[in-house]
Amino acid sequence: MHFGYWTPIYGGFLRNLGDEGMPATWDYVKKLAQLADRLGYHTTLVPELYLNDRKGVDAPSLEAWALSSAILAVTEQLRVMTAVRPGFHLPAVTAKESATITDIAGTTEAGAARFALNVVAAWWEEEARQYGGAFTRHDDRYRQATEFVDVLRGLWEHTPFTYQGEHFSVRDSILSPKPGIHPPVFAGGESESGRESIATFADSYVLHGGTVEEVRTKIADMNARSQRIHQRDMAEFGMSTYIIVRDTEAEARAELERITTIDPHSPGYASFEEFVKNSELDVELSRREYSVGTRGLRPDLVGTPEQVAEKIRAYQDAGLTLLLIQCSPAHEELERIAEQVFPLVPTREYLLTAGG
Repeated sequence: MHFGYWTPIYGGFLRNLGDEGMPATWDYVKKLAQLADRLGYHTTLVPELYLNDRKGVDAPSLEAWALSSAILAVTEQLRVMTAVRPGFHLPAVTAKESATITDIAGTTEAGAARFALNVVAAWWEEEARQYGGAFTRHDDRYRQATEFVDVLRGLWEHTPFTYQGEHFSVRDSILSPKPGIHPPVFAGGESESGRESIATFADSYVLHGGTVEEVRTKIADMNARSQRIHQRDMAEFGMSTYIIVRDTEAEARAELERITTIDPHSPGYASFEEFVKNSELDVELSRREYSVGTRGLRPDLVGTPEQVAEKIRAYQDAGLTLLLIQCSPAHEELERIAEQVFPLVPTREYLLTAGG
């Protein structure tokens, strides 16, 4: 198991709390990245959101690609997985940016890539409206994402490169210099068309939080698809999760109650009511899903270090290889997790190349 964390580009992760002590500033992101690098964290996921989906659209949100370059420049071993949404980017320009960022990143001591991409097919129609992005409908967005990655890899590998697709096209394009090591491509999605597309174009799969059996089933499904298409398993399986570690289970559960308590007088209460109305979950589970997002509380990694480590080992046995942690405040909790949980969970090193 490798441990990673979400870079808090939007001042925290909790919808029910205001100031979490994690300002949306480069100074904070830099200090957190350097701390995580020293503590032995493997990956940071840098989400791409031009609007703040946790604290409200008027709240600050930092830009992913500028942050990613800067994080790589001030760390030594940490891998940066940068989200990219094809509706907001030209793939040829992204291929060029990726080649330069790969040069900034270098490789780990083991020779693995320090820069990776998380291709997000689409998210948030209102954001696309405000920023002029192309918000494609469900099945079409995965065709768009597949073409996007086809152009990336084509330019990383060939000169000149020509491609004609429904969404993207390039003609006799030259990319020089090319990346010394291809950035691994991650993607997530749960629909039938999404999983089939991801198995086609991605090296690795990322999941929202789920139970051990849910994760085991999804990993088996994606490996079967990858074997059918590429004759190989997927290289990595990551899962987003929120972690609370305390000296006693009662203390951990008290913190869980604190972060999931929704003030009916708060500005976010109306959006929670809308979430419940559109959700098939019961109100208690909806409260947890809404509070953090990405189903981060569903794995229930809440308790003492020993309890949390035991649950993590169960996910490892199910085939999971990377945890992408949210916690608050991150600078305190990531250190606590590293000191108290890391020693209880075995780790394995992976040398990753594009294609697995």
